[in-house]
Amino acid sequence: MTVSITFLGGAGTVTGSKYLVRQEHQSLLVDCGLFQGYKQLRLRNWSPLPVAPDQVQAVVLTHAHLDHSGYLPLLFKEGFSGKAYATSGTRDLCRILLPDSGYLQEEDAAFANRHGFSKHAPALPLYTRDDAVRSLKLLRAVPFGRSFQPLTGWNARFTPAGHILGAASLLLEVGGHRILFSGDLGRNDDLLMNPPAPPPAADTVLIESTYGDRVHPSEDLVSELAPLLRRVAARGGVAVVPVFAVGRAQALLHAIAQLQGRREIPRGLPVFLDSPMAVKTTNLFDAHLGEHRLDARACAAMTRCATMVSSTDESRALSARRGPMVILAASGMATGGRVLHHLAQRAGDHRNMVILTGFQSPGTRGATLAAGATSLRIHGRDVPVAAEVAQLQSASAHADAGQLLGWLRAMPQRPDQVYVVHGDLEAADAMRLRVERELGWRALVPEHGATWPA
Repeated sequence: MTVSITFLGGAGTVTGSKYLVRQEHQSLLVDCGLFQGYKQLRLRNWSPLPVAPDQVQAVVLTHAHLDHSGYLPLLFKEGFSGKAYATSGTRDLCRILLPDSGYLQEEDAAFANRHGFSKHAPALPLYTRDDAVRSLKLLRAVPFGRSFQPLTGWNARFTPAGHILGAASLLLEVGGHRILFSGDLGRNDDLLMNPPAPPPAADTVLIESTYGDRVHPSEDLVSELAPLLRRVAARGGVAVVPVFAVGRAQALLHAIAQLQGRREIPRGLPVFLDSPMAVKTTNLFDAHLGEHRLDARACAAMTRCATMVSSTDESRALSARRGPMVILAASGMATGGRVLHHLAQRAGDHRNMVILTGFQSPGTRGATLAAGATSLRIHGRDVPVAAEVAQLQSASAHADAGQLLGWLRAMPQRPDQVYVVHGDLEAADAMRLRVERELGWRALVPEHGATWPA
């Protein structure tokens, strides 16, 4: 029986991952992500899927980042009523991330309406916090390594992918075909997460390619971060650090805790984590000991090294503080959240510093800053940028090109087909070429909306 995959996101771009697997009248969506970055990509979030949500029988999530899970509340809002399967770590993180995503979209729409900078009257959220909360009832947690049936006759199994808490690769067996979805793969040398598990045998592989054309530097995050914090502290400045609430924030906190313990940054340098999501995520690490590299003592040090800021009043109070200090705030590519208010206030002062913590997807404010822009559009106005902008090269939680290829090379047997996904075109095509030339395997970068056999 014919099994097909339709690439509804994460194809030719590093965002919006959605892969529709079909066999006859059954449909399953692997990942359910929001598009982020360029406006023309974000507009895809408002376009209907080529399959009605009530015709999708199940969803399987590889991990909780919004570009893999953030469309689930909208799918639910528009009629999806099946089950959504994930690891326990992904379920726990979705309980934090999805309601916050709905809330932020409501806030952004309300802000746009108050200040009149939206082209729509009124501006509306894609979905609300209530939509997100109600969609959480769909989630079912499955342990790593345990086989489950998301649909009758379809077998699935999660294996650890590193990257963030709960992140998994997925082996899906349907109609005699074995399809392996890498999910987002972590690094073998990640500061927080255990390395990805070796991949199982499969006939078809979907491999991510976020860093498909790059190799990570040998310098580690702790060594790279130390001189930046010393420099900004010496001039009395404020370091504004856009972080992903899940993963990147905790890596930075762990690095700062180590620097404090070694006395490699000024004693008493105030550090603030201004993100309710990141605070809640940090507290989850204790509940998932064994899924990451930290023991209970290191988890405690990670929470003690910074003042945890949750309320909006506490966040506003940071605006009145003078440097030196460090403010970690979501989001990691400066696409929304509290970090925008800190950037709007602090980016114009040459004593301050903006520390970008890894890959910045094209079209995001983070990418604009990384390119050396002298102004930044925030909440409908242009904010001058005089602060020093530094981009960490060692903070990524993604496997680099060599590690991706090494993961594929560890497969027990040669697959019939490799689809290179979840990467910008240049990175995806570079990975395709390496798979073809170094492994001798068939590889293809699928186009958005294309359907190919599994």
